[in-house]
Amino acid sequence: MAAALRRVDDRADRLHVRLDRPEVRNAIDRAMVDELHEVCAELEARPRILVLSGTERVFAAGADIAELRERGRDDALAGINSRLFVRIATLPMPVIAAVDGWALGGGAELAYAADFRLAGENARFGQPEVGLGIMAAAGATWRLRELVGETLALEILLAGRVLDAAEALAAGLVSAVHAPSDLLKAADALADRIAEQDPTAVRFTKRAFRAPREAHPEVDDLAQSVLFESPAKHERMTAFLDRRKP
Repeated sequence: MAAALRRVDDRADRLHVRLDRPEVRNAIDRAMVDELHEVCAELEARPRILVLSGTERVFAAGADIAELRERGRDDALAGINSRLFVRIATLPMPVIAAVDGWALGGGAELAYAADFRLAGENARFGQPEVGLGIMAAAGATWRLRELVGETLALEILLAGRVLDAAEALAAGLVSAVHAPSDLLKAADALADRIAEQDPTAVRFTKRAFRAPREAHPEVDDLAQSVLFESPAKHERMTAFLDRRKP
C-alpha cells in the first residue's frame, strides 16, 4: 500500500486503515482516493469490518486544496470523492470511523459515510466548502441531514458551524466520545462486538437498513428467507436453547 494509507491491523474479521498524510493534515488527494478504492475492492471480494482512523489530532482536514483548485467541470461530474464515499458506505460489512482532531470538508464526509463514528475528545466536524466558493458535494448535503437533522445541518453547511466532540455526541453524529488514547481501543471493542455476530446476518441487516423506505418490507422478507435456511441460524439458535436448559 502506498504512502497515503497505512495498514494498522489486518485480521480475518477486520482491516484497520489509517489515513497517513500528516504533512498536509491527511488531505484527501487523488492518490488517497485511488488507494481507498483498492481497499474497497479488497473488502468487497473478502468482506470484513473496516476501521478508518487518522493520525494524531487530525482525521482528515478536507480535500487537497491545491489539487481541488485545479479541478474543473468534468472532474465535478466524475464525482471523484462522492463515488468513493458511496462505495465505502455500501461495503458489505460495517465501517467504523475513529475520528480525533479535525474532520473537515471531504474528511467529514468520509466519516459520514461510515456506519459508526466514534470521536476523540479533540474531534471537530465542519464543512467549510461554501467559504471556498464550492459546495459540500461528497455526501454532506444529504447524509448530514439524515444524521443530525435539517436545522443543524444547514448551520454546518451554510454558516460554517463546527461541532466539537460533545456537540457531535449530543446531535447524534457520533455514538461515543473517548479520550484520544482510548479511541482506537474503543473502535476495536466495537469491532469485536460486531465480529461476535453472524457475519451473513450482519451483511443482510446492513443492506436492508440502507435500502430505501419503499423497498420495505419486501427486502426484509427476502433477506430473512435466506437467513432462515442458513446453517448459522440453526447452530446459533441451538446453542442459545442449550444454554437455557436446566
